[in-house]
Amino acid sequence: METLTLLAQGFAVAATPENLMIALIGCFLGTVVGLLPGLGPINGVAILLPIAFAMKLPPESALILLCAVYAGCEYGGRISAILLNVPGDAGAVMTTLDGYPLAKKGLAGPALSMSAVASFTGAMVATLGIVAFAPLLAEWAIAFGPAEYFVLMVLALSCLGGLVGDSLPKAMIACLIGLLLSTVGIDSNSGVYRFTFDMLHLADGIPFIVIVIGLFAVSEILLMLQGLHANPEPIALSGRMMFNLKEFMLAKWTMLRSAVAGFFIGVLPGAGATIASAMCYASERRMAGKDHQFGEGDMRGVAAPEAANNASANGSLVPMLTLGVPGSGTTAVMMGALTLYNITPGPTLFQDQPVIVWGLIASLFIANVMLLVMNIPLIRVFVKFLSIPVWLLVPGVAAISMVGVYAVHGNTFDLIVGVLVGALGYALRVMNFPIAPFILGFVLGDMMEQNLRRALSISDGEIGVLFSSPIAIGLWVAAIAMLVGPRVARMLDSRRAVAQA
Repeated sequence: METLTLLAQGFAVAATPENLMIALIGCFLGTVVGLLPGLGPINGVAILLPIAFAMKLPPESALILLCAVYAGCEYGGRISAILLNVPGDAGAVMTTLDGYPLAKKGLAGPALSMSAVASFTGAMVATLGIVAFAPLLAEWAIAFGPAEYFVLMVLALSCLGGLVGDSLPKAMIACLIGLLLSTVGIDSNSGVYRFTFDMLHLADGIPFIVIVIGLFAVSEILLMLQGLHANPEPIALSGRMMFNLKEFMLAKWTMLRSAVAGFFIGVLPGAGATIASAMCYASERRMAGKDHQFGEGDMRGVAAPEAANNASANGSLVPMLTLGVPGSGTTAVMMGALTLYNITPGPTLFQDQPVIVWGLIASLFIANVMLLVMNIPLIRVFVKFLSIPVWLLVPGVAAISMVGVYAVHGNTFDLIVGVLVGALGYALRVMNFPIAPFILGFVLGDMMEQNLRRALSISDGEIGVLFSSPIAIGLWVAAIAMLVGPRVARMLDSRRAVAQA
């Protein structure tokens, strides 16, 4: 009953005319950013973060704007994936496998409408999950001390490393680069300057927004320029615009299963929408048996990844709000927004800032209804955005990104660092290094160091404090399972296949 009362208070905050307008603007901008190939939610949120702060929006309104952009990007990413076979972000990669074949069959309209409903289903299931589980997780998280927080962050990185497939060495290298960059600046314990090269601009470390804009936006610009002559033409929509009852009945349980699975995958720090969509797509393909058209144009192949990645995106808010651990790169940016307002996410956030938290949760319900109503009628309009020539799109993205970087401190040094980080990100992406471990390593690096030092200080330097509580032991076991489990499963599958051959 108390939860319902708090949720009602949240709706009172989110339903004010100002916040409704902010949510609507955020949904539209997020959808536009999401449908532009390669940008994705982290760029949309990172670009609007300094703008929201510069406009002096109150914290609840700023978070509502960023969450609306986040949700809109998750919706919009499917549009270019279906129409152009170019995913708007990494979470929409699996959508291309069946979405584009459906578009080539003349069923782009039904595919887009099915993906909109699946996205809505996944987001609503996950938001209900936040209402049901987030307060419970927040109460449980109060038992976490410095040692438990350190091991939790090890688990966050292990979740990502254990699910990246065969690229674990590359994921570890990317994570280590992020951890290294997080140590730049003054050591908060000793006051020693670390890796600043006598540059005063680096005394406070590398600004997070500079890292995000450089790593994602600038590197994406370089990739877009590299593929300048490989710009596909939009596919013209034809025939019906909505899926029929038979298609809905075929995909309804797929949507629900993928939404529930995606939410719980999203709650795992570091897992993310990409992993959720891939796992749910593979699971639904196996469950379909031999009687399916997965990979050739199956509505379930659109419904599964879209429900999963939207549920995972919302689920990633749970560890951010309750534990202070970003569940994804985008929620890591949103953590930066909280710190700009001197708000510390963590176990006491629900008690200290109930208006902000429940207003944010209520806005997720409102934003997803807005997105469903907006997306289906505007399918034809969204296609026109994809006709923007690359020669105009590249400098536009560059200008917006550099304004976001310059707005942090108002100096050109950040622009130089942003470009250098962008060049590093470009090199990593060309060599197929995953970027998510980089950003999570950077975000978690400082927190890992501080909690490790606190734990060792409390225990007079005894390393055993990291293994002294049941929670810490359970987290260590989970971290090892995340690293080893997927590889053991693949080895067993390989042996089974050899034995059957």
